[in-house]
Amino acid sequence: MKAIYGKKVFVAMSGGVDSSVAAALLKKQGFSVTGVYMKPWSPYAKASEGHSNLCMWKEDREDAMRAATILNIPFLTWDFSREYKKEVADYMIKEYKSGRTPNPDIMCNKHIKFGLFLKNALKEGADFIATGHYVQKDRNRLLISKDKNKDQSYFLWTLTQEQLKYSLFPVGEYTKPEVRKMAKKFGLPNHDKKDSQGVCFVGPINMADFLKTYITPKKGKIIDSSTGSEQGKIIGEHDGAFYYTIGQRHGLNIGNGAGPYFVTKKDLKKNIVYVGREKDLLSQKTGIKDLNWLKKVKLPTKLEVKIRYRSKSEKAILKRNGFLEFIKPQRAITSGQSAVFYRGQELIGGGIIR
Repeated sequence: MKAIYGKKVFVAMSGGVDSSVAAALLKKQGFSVTGVYMKPWSPYAKASEGHSNLCMWKEDREDAMRAATILNIPFLTWDFSREYKKEVADYMIKEYKSGRTPNPDIMCNKHIKFGLFLKNALKEGADFIATGHYVQKDRNRLLISKDKNKDQSYFLWTLTQEQLKYSLFPVGEYTKPEVRKMAKKFGLPNHDKKDSQGVCFVGPINMADFLKTYITPKKGKIIDSSTGSEQGKIIGEHDGAFYYTIGQRHGLNIGNGAGPYFVTKKDLKKNIVYVGREKDLLSQKTGIKDLNWLKKVKLPTKLEVKIRYRSKSEKAILKRNGFLEFIKPQRAITSGQSAVFYRGQELIGGGIIR
């Protein structure tokens, strides 16, 4: 976008290359840029508990500070650890306890980056905020990024028009290789830093191992309910139905060698995990709750829908009662995950699968 010279923008700098280049581009365009590192919650902060701090937030903060120093821009650290725990970590644990599969990155965007961070930035006199998300903004429209492989529009369906008005996404117009090339040209020390993987506060550990710290393991049966097989046949044992997600293949304690098996259903009351074959994961209908629209839509309507980040968009009809019906059967529609709606290149809304 064209910069209005001297307009203030606060950039959420995570320590990664994308947000660092976002800050560099905005400064080059004439904005008055301030970098902000948001300290997240980390579950292993107490050395006395015998755990190491896997979030690595201190190292990330140092990387962000070094980038800000090279760019000669002010740098702030805002401690959002308490809010991060409440809105992201506690939400995630609660969802797993309820048998659903949450998406903490979406809640982080909703409550932290475009909630708390935006609110604080405006209070401090900012005209805009910016992030390193791969997505494009065209006035009041949110479009997928130039780099289709890196597009992050899926994680931004909770945005409102009011939030979008103040938000900038400078790297969405570029591919990842182009961003790394620019980072090197700007002299940024993190130009070759690897992309972060997974949820920050979980770090590099297995999700089930993390959840066992907060949800007590409880042995239960794994039952084969696949079409055409012996109904109700016990074929394995698990540590707790809440640790598993629909469509999961790995991590199942099944030793009969007759696989592959996939999780098709869970019964939390009886603590049973049901498994089946790939074809048993297919379905065409699901309910959607907590709908949010970036664009006015009259229901019923035909949409292109993504039911997980890496899935491709599929055509479906969203009805007035919140039921979504796909034209073709979909694999592993999972409660707690997000269904995100598109029309062509434009993100128009989303909701939670129920």
